[in-house]
Amino acid sequence: MRIEKDSMGEMQVADNALYGAQTQRAVLNFPVSNLRFPFAFIKALGLIKLCAAKTNTALGLLAADKSAAIIQACGEVIEGRHNDQFVLDIFQTGSGTSTNMNANEVIANRSIQILGGQLGSKSLIHPNDHVNMCQSSNDVIPSAIHVASQSLLEQSLLPALTILEATLGAKAKEFAEVIKAGRTHLQDATPVTLGQEFGGYAAQIRNGIERIRRAQASLLELPLGGTAVGTGINTHPEFARRTIGEINQQTGYRFIEARNHFEAQGAKDACVELSGMLKTLACSVMKIANDLRWLSAGPRCNLFEITLPEIQPGSSIMPAKVNPVICESMMMVAAQVVGCDACITVCAQQGNFELNVMMPVLAYNLLQSIELLGSACLNFEKRCISGVEANVEICRANAEKSLATVTALAPIVGYDKAAQIAKHAFKNNLTVLQSAQELVGGDSAEIKKALDLFAMTKPGL
Repeated sequence: MRIEKDSMGEMQVADNALYGAQTQRAVLNFPVSNLRFPFAFIKALGLIKLCAAKTNTALGLLAADKSAAIIQACGEVIEGRHNDQFVLDIFQTGSGTSTNMNANEVIANRSIQILGGQLGSKSLIHPNDHVNMCQSSNDVIPSAIHVASQSLLEQSLLPALTILEATLGAKAKEFAEVIKAGRTHLQDATPVTLGQEFGGYAAQIRNGIERIRRAQASLLELPLGGTAVGTGINTHPEFARRTIGEINQQTGYRFIEARNHFEAQGAKDACVELSGMLKTLACSVMKIANDLRWLSAGPRCNLFEITLPEIQPGSSIMPAKVNPVICESMMMVAAQVVGCDACITVCAQQGNFELNVMMPVLAYNLLQSIELLGSACLNFEKRCISGVEANVEICRANAEKSLATVTALAPIVGYDKAAQIAKHAFKNNLTVLQSAQELVGGDSAEIKKALDLFAMTKPGL
């Protein structure tokens, strides 16, 4: 162990630890869970510190040798080489100050090593004075949430959704001529095509992409430069603009300085907006996955209008049983995301005056939602959607049996007579056409034309 000091006195820290006294205090203060910030967040922190060092050097505030060491250390954090040094629970100080200082201390001590100094000495590189220069936890942590979220959206979720939407669209075209019974209230309704159903699913995902894109406009505003309360105390007036420009150069994104720093630090509305779009997407994939479960239910005693890929045995006791496990996985992810949104909503309500004080758990849930949806949607497309097959004969037979096809006769024979035809068909196990021929009489060409199943799916043509 080595002895390190902070403003509260001495602390024992493990000899090989890159973090220091403030991180060690937080380790002792928050033994709550095994939940830690994901790497995407730590990477965003490292990026912000790296870009800040470059800006402070350009502004003449940080010596070149110190800057070079800090930049190298930040690069190592971004590469994930010091992930084991980020040891703090997400249930910590609500501003995330503990994790900001964890980053400051790791970067400072690694910089000291690079410069040949002694760990914990602070004589060459100070975690507050140098690594945290022109910054506060109160603007760095929310900025890291935005940077990490944007990165995960662009690198994981949006590409996955694009692939999923394309595959659903391809299935919609493949199934365009497959006639089946429509269903409302889980009861028989007028015919649709399986392609129309899949086209609806594709549209849900396409709309989800558009909603997320709209929410990104708010996410691209960074609170950097507001420091403690939004006034920008102890920072250079050019710091935010230059640092954000450097972040953009490093990432290729288009972040901008927050238009109002008091809003950006006191509220987390941009995160709530994005979470709401993620929750909407979760509802979409829940509907799609659940529909596929119903449509594939069987194979002998249920709908079985589609076949899902068989990927693993479904039962430890029933041989040959195969379950819609990928759909179930997708549905559980959707449920988790809805729960994350509820947590984010509560967190965002705690923007007391100039600072939100539930940012770590908000960040954890927001980033988890993005990561889960990205990986699950990609898996859903790969192991389920791409292999869906239509059971054409079953689809056609169900459409022909549907009593709801009598709807097309209502304009010809009237609502009451149409209802009588449907009830007669059900009672006597007839098709609607057979029942109509018995009750109306003859082989009416008009009735046959009205009961054309494919025509019912496109009544405007």
